[in-house]
Amino acid sequence: MSRAGLLEAVRLAQGGNWQDAHLVAQKEEGDPLADWLHAVVHRMEGDLGNAGYWYRRCGRALREDVATAAELQEIAAALGIGDPA
Repeated sequence: MSRAGLLEAVRLAQGGNWQDAHLVAQKEEGDPLADWLHAVVHRMEGDLGNAGYWYRRCGRALREDVATAAELQEIAAALGIGDPA
């Protein structure tokens, strides 16, 4: 999948459609940014245990003091896009 595909998944998550964003992240398992997105969508779902697993997979910490919306913007910036809104 292209970075544009991951950006579309970020946009889906930003719109509250974490389910479809999750499907994209699953298809790209092993890509650090997709795994990070996978962690964030599990946070959105309310499954912190599973989110923690995916944060560890991508080498990041679960930062409960950072809103998922802010994290999605960070992922978009890491994709080289900036603010995806």
